[in-house]
Amino acid sequence: MYAGSVHLHNVLRWVILILLLLNVYRHATASAQPYGEKDRKLGLFLMIASHIMLLLGLFQYFAGDLGLKVITNVGMGETMKNAATRYWAVEHGIGMILAIVLVTLGYGVRKKQFNDFVKHRRALILYTIALLIILASMPWPWREGVGRPWLPGM
Repeated sequence: MYAGSVHLHNVLRWVILILLLLNVYRHATASAQPYGEKDRKLGLFLMIASHIMLLLGLFQYFAGDLGLKVITNVGMGETMKNAATRYWAVEHGIGMILAIVLVTLGYGVRKKQFNDFVKHRRALILYTIALLIILASMPWPWREGVGRPWLPGM
């Protein structure tokens, strides 16, 4: 079950990146258009996917060998001294949780009593910052010690 959640977590990152890019593009190009149903649905799909990803990540953090078990086995001091264990036990989770908070705030912009231009602008800013944090926090294949393959099984 753990291996399956890791594979699903890996595949879902591409869904989230595509949805984030679609949202950023939409809000960057639609500033003069009304904030409508298309914007709501794109944001909702992104928020649902990111929250599912959060649940999978929390399961892996608490059930896997790279999260909480590292801290309890070797201690926080030793965990922070090693770049790979620090990444999995601290950096990856904090970065992704922060990005998911920004995605959720970006989706919530639609409820505010602003004009459509301000809604698009705020959503664009929040989604762009979330995208940058996700790109910086992902275990890209070229990252030494923490890299993951592009897709499961590669």
